[in-house]
Amino acid sequence: FLLVEASTGSCPVLECWFVQEKAGRGGGLTGATTQEKSLLHIQTDAQSHDAASQKTPADINPDRVYFVTDPAATLCHHSLNPPRGSIKKPQCEINPFLPQPSTLTWVASLTDSALSPIYLEAEWFSSAFQGLNEQLGISTITRAPTGSKEHNVILSVTSKTLSVKSRLGEPVLLDCGFWTDPSSPLSGSGFAVEWRYQFRGNGRVVVAYDGKRDRLADTQEEGATLDFEGLHEKGNASLILQEAKVRHSGTYICSVYLPYLLAQVALDLEIVEPPSLSIHPSPLPLAVPGQTLNILCEASGFAPLSLDLSWEFKGADGKSRPLGSGSVTGHRQTWDGTYSQSTRLELDTSKLDLGTGGEITCMAVHPGGTRRASATLNVIGFSTPSIEDSMAMVGVALVLYGLIKFVSWTFSSSGSDETDQQDKKEK
Repeated sequence: FLLVEASTGSCPVLECWFVQEKAGRGGGLTGATTQEKSLLHIQTDAQSHDAASQKTPADINPDRVYFVTDPAATLCHHSLNPPRGSIKKPQCEINPFLPQPSTLTWVASLTDSALSPIYLEAEWFSSAFQGLNEQLGISTITRAPTGSKEHNVILSVTSKTLSVKSRLGEPVLLDCGFWTDPSSPLSGSGFAVEWRYQFRGNGRVVVAYDGKRDRLADTQEEGATLDFEGLHEKGNASLILQEAKVRHSGTYICSVYLPYLLAQVALDLEIVEPPSLSIHPSPLPLAVPGQTLNILCEASGFAPLSLDLSWEFKGADGKSRPLGSGSVTGHRQTWDGTYSQSTRLELDTSKLDLGTGGEITCMAVHPGGTRRASATLNVIGFSTPSIEDSMAMVGVALVLYGLIKFVSWTFSSSGSDETDQQDKKEK
């Protein structure tokens, strides 16, 4: 199964931690783990390794320097090979691995034979890698002849979406792909894929597929599927969730099985839905000086829980000022898993200089974005007019004065004409 194309750049030399358990102590207790610095020289061709010319740093035990051949170039990804002098480094951990058959229903068919192949009599390592900025997660199983430090990648599992965020109702793709060494006798005996969900200690199988028998396990979750054609042809084991729901938030583990082998990567999915805001009553009633208005802002349909609610007032002069958070209620969860929360603002017009009114805004700050809802507030019945009111009154007075003058002039002109006509008649 071809997962990625060969890198055109050079493959990295990775500093890793070699972690293993100490021998158990008396009484059946398991000893603590030990970790040592190690070095991995990665190449796509075994002939490219030149162990004699490699210099080992002073703080690394020469016995912990390994030469890894990865024909698929999965480990040659640029996120595992930062520029020289870079402060940020990719993460890498190596553990001894013991090949063994699995008892899972959808994996057991891979090891129908009770005999273990001689091929398993070797040194096996399980390694986990994480690229810079969580661009890439890789898990490999490598094999070396006993006593050798030259390892070959037999199985690699990769994900390019270690952290995924999605809106409610949208389709979600959790990336997972695998590659197996075609020269290994284990690669021709079939494979199995399992996706498992974990959240706060609870777990469940989402999809389990027996690739050897082309059979799905009965534990498949509704709305979750795989691209089975891409799975067999390209090693595409990505999980597709047809419609994101709040309950989908959590950690997903993509596990790929070969006979006696297992490699897996973990991904985090977070469903992020911003709130919808509404202000009540709507529209706001007319307010008079000295009156206290109770205004409610309702935030609904959001996830996750994190939410900050606040109020602000924007006057006729265009200036905004905060009014605080008001009285905020606790969270309430709805049938679809989303949350709602409200805040009540007591607006005392006798204590606040609101002028003739303005715009009251409720603001919600959420990981999914900031949302605002506004309502117009009109204040009437002031004892002293504002500048705008005074200017309007002057304008009205001028108009009335002009109108009176015009009417007066019209009547006086009409009276003069009638007098002149009567004087002519008398003559």
